[in-house]
Amino acid sequence: MSAAVAAEFLLLAALWGASFLFMRLGTLEFGPLPTAGVRVTIAALALLPVMLSRGLWPQLRQHWRPVMVCGLINSAIPFALFSFALLSISTGLSSILNATVPLFGALVAWVWLGDRPGTSRTVGLVIGFVGVALLASGKASFKPDASGAVTAWGILACLLATSSYAVAASFTRRYLSGLNPLMTATGSQIGAALGLAVPSLLLWPAQAPSLKAWGALLALGVLCTAVAYVLFFRLIERLGPARAITVTFTVPVFAVFYGVTLLGETVTAWMVFCGAIVLCGTALATGLVRLPFDR
Repeated sequence: MSAAVAAEFLLLAALWGASFLFMRLGTLEFGPLPTAGVRVTIAALALLPVMLSRGLWPQLRQHWRPVMVCGLINSAIPFALFSFALLSISTGLSSILNATVPLFGALVAWVWLGDRPGTSRTVGLVIGFVGVALLASGKASFKPDASGAVTAWGILACLLATSSYAVAASFTRRYLSGLNPLMTATGSQIGAALGLAVPSLLLWPAQAPSLKAWGALLALGVLCTAVAYVLFFRLIERLGPARAITVTFTVPVFAVFYGVTLLGETVTAWMVFCGAIVLCGTALATGLVRLPFDR
């Protein structure tokens, strides 16, 4: 990996790690659905001029149906779920759960596309889900805490969001292969914005959000979504999908750092231990590493 590619890799991890911070700041004033709706709308507006300048509008018109569906399951649904989750759990915990995306992705690809995993990947799936179970058992509770938050709903929302990402990955592989990634990214954000428009307006906060909240969503839409998508697709072109997706492993490091330093969140040894189990399982499940006897 060249120095330039490594720099883009770390920048993407830093941006995606910051997304949990900005979602937290935004959703406290906007609410989950409006936060997700504003995020994808800003991202769509930022990406659209770039896509048009590349002459990709005809391709979007031809493939708009699957692209819009991808936007719903790859952006609208998971963004709303993560925003909801951050009302009850920390940014660090949500980012660790987000690292299960490749884990669920391997499982969905096995069930839907028949991509049967070998021994190492099967062991990785088991280890990864054990890590998730241990993490949830230590944090999940249906009893309201001192602030009135119910952590179990937040954890469940994160896992539903990562499952939605996983379904979107297999959907993209099956229906959007060979299409320009910039077109897919832009079209999917447009689809997500359209899908969230009505619920966002219906649930728009009665009290006007502060400039701080608007600034958080502006950064979330432009930096953590539009710019991050461009970086991610560049990495896919340079490193391939399997290596590019490993950026997921470094996202929690940045998210935890931001949460601790900027929000005053705490990180327990149990979270670190379970997170390490999840990441080890994910590394095996994605084929990044293999067991010695699995050839």
